[in-house]
Amino acid sequence: MRIVFVSTYPPIECGVGTYTSFLTGALMRTPTEVHIVSQYGAEGRHVYPSYSPDDEGIARRIFNAAVKVTPDIVHIQHEFGLYGELNGIAVLELIYRIKSTATPVIATFHSVQKEPDFRKDLILMAMCRELDGIIVHEEHHVDILRSVYHTDAAKIFLIEHGARVMTPIPDAKRKINLENKKVILMAGYFRPTKRFDKIVDLFPHIVERVPDAWLVLSSKLRMLEFSMYREMLFEKINDSPSRERIEVFQGQFPQKTFDTILSACDIMVLPYTVGAQSGIMAHAMTFGKPLVTSNLEAFVLTLEKSGAGFYAETDDEYVDRIATLLTDEEVYNRFSGNAVNYVKENISWDIIAEKTIQVYGQFEQKPECRTRYVFAGE
Repeated sequence: MRIVFVSTYPPIECGVGTYTSFLTGALMRTPTEVHIVSQYGAEGRHVYPSYSPDDEGIARRIFNAAVKVTPDIVHIQHEFGLYGELNGIAVLELIYRIKSTATPVIATFHSVQKEPDFRKDLILMAMCRELDGIIVHEEHHVDILRSVYHTDAAKIFLIEHGARVMTPIPDAKRKINLENKKVILMAGYFRPTKRFDKIVDLFPHIVERVPDAWLVLSSKLRMLEFSMYREMLFEKINDSPSRERIEVFQGQFPQKTFDTILSACDIMVLPYTVGAQSGIMAHAMTFGKPLVTSNLEAFVLTLEKSGAGFYAETDDEYVDRIATLLTDEEVYNRFSGNAVNYVKENISWDIIAEKTIQVYGQFEQKPECRTRYVFAGE
């Protein structure tokens, strides 16, 4: 089967692009032919950089690149804003263009909001009606698509966010000068909904209980996005009585660098107020790093299934649960082992790829005579 993905793709820095690179990498280890139509800047085998988010005629550009491959299925990776102006409304034109060739088109919705603004609601309603299949990562998203968008249950498929199976980078703490420190890591763009500020505020109380604790905030700085929040956060860090134990890692993080940072941390904290199944969570579990999260439904469900950490609802719970993980070796090792086992047994990219292939099989067009698909790979 020949699949065309429409997605951002490395070295473009984007969570959706990272997701696509890991999923397509796993699919390429199967008898599946994979091609990726992406934005300018994407690189790789069978990757076709074809458009910029600011271009006019995005749908036409993507369509023209995709049909040259004569795909059996087109698989769109969707987030609002990836497909041009007006919250990426061009994705609707793209779907209609693909459907006009009688090619099945499915999409992975990486986030589903129950009450989006008017335009996002309009786009999502049309996508749910016109797509042949929809993949989501959470049961909660299935419920929203069925109850709010009246989507046919037969076209919705639940596949969790995948994670890699690998061991931590050797001697990672020494490589980035974090030796002899118990490292709490927060990672991602500085946005108010991620609540970096909460943990900065609580960190002195953590240090009282864990004297060798160290807080690392790892982020690429977008110069204009949420600049006021970033300025407030940096002011909090500078004013913190524990400021000498707080570090900010900034810059472009290629995967090996980010993997080294992850390997050097002891635990990861996600006090988010908004979010869905997180790629950051998946990366942490890859390396067996226990988690302390907020009580967002998606986070709680993941922790209940994996046994990879705690969730917290109050400031005192954050402090207590972070301190427990950093001081109680038995609890730490249990959660760490649970995380690694959950990845291997449930959400490794090979498992996620196989589930995705099963979805593709639902839409494979049956020939009128007996045929056999052949793809030798490299």
